Amino acid sequence: MMGASREALDAARERLDTLADSTGVDVAALAGELAAVTVLLDREVSLRRVLTDPAQAGEAKAELVGRLLSGQVGGEAVDLVSGMVRSRWSASRDLVDAVEELADIADLIVAERDGSLDSVEDELFRFSRIVATSPELRAALSGKDRGERAVAAQTELVRRLLGGRAREATLRLVVRLVEYPRGRSLDSGLDALSVLAAARRDRSVAQVTSAVPLSDAQRDRLGAALGRIYGRKVQLNLDVDPSVLGGISVRIGDDVIHGTISDRLDEVTRRMAG
Repeated sequence: MMGASREALDAARERLDTLADSTGVDVAALAGELAAVTVLLDREVSLRRVLTDPAQAGEAKAELVGRLLSGQVGGEAVDLVSGMVRSRWSASRDLVDAVEELADIADLIVAERDGSLDSVEDELFRFSRIVATSPELRAALSGKDRGERAVAAQTELVRRLLGGRAREATLRLVVRLVEYPRGRSLDSGLDALSVLAAARRDRSVAQVTSAVPLSDAQRDRLGAALGRIYGRKVQLNLDVDPSVLGGISVRIGDDVIHGTISDRLDEVTRRMAG
């Protein structure tokens, strides 16, 4: 997102945090309701265009949201979406993406509250690695058939794979992604969830690929170097791939850094800074 949409999303995140701080709010239920709103807006193209039309008064758009959603979702979800449509959006699709992100963040807040956010982040990463290395599983969870029966089979497969092995927040996030991929690949959707989980902890995620496992000392030095460069703690998600032939690749968002394990990590740091 760019410009106005980014500002609108930031404001919506702040409102969600404020709501979540209230002990009377069922944040898990709110996550599900925001996910339902995402499905509605994704399906109803004309509706989201009206709700993001800069020529329409913000209050009028908020009233429309109230009429459409009241009685369908809780008051907190109505208030959040009403606030969002009062804001300015660069593209109508951005509103849908933002509501979906708030749904995911709400589930991460649930994990944060019960002390399982670290585990959820780790489970998302581990599941993404399993999917990345299993073409059969990726195909089973990403079939082009979006019929009700096919989607139900996919979500049941996720529940069999993760049920009892992962936190409830992790299961909800992955099931929702499989049910409503919205044009994304499963890999990119899981990566986006990992980034959200890391951001909830005010840190970035570095995808580190090396030919051999890094030692504890190498991990510590690389994490410290990246932290100095990006100005915040960086979570290292480590993957081993012999095809990199003794090298190391670090990806943070759109930044990709290449080096070699035999090099001093201080030199890798200088290349990254440059």
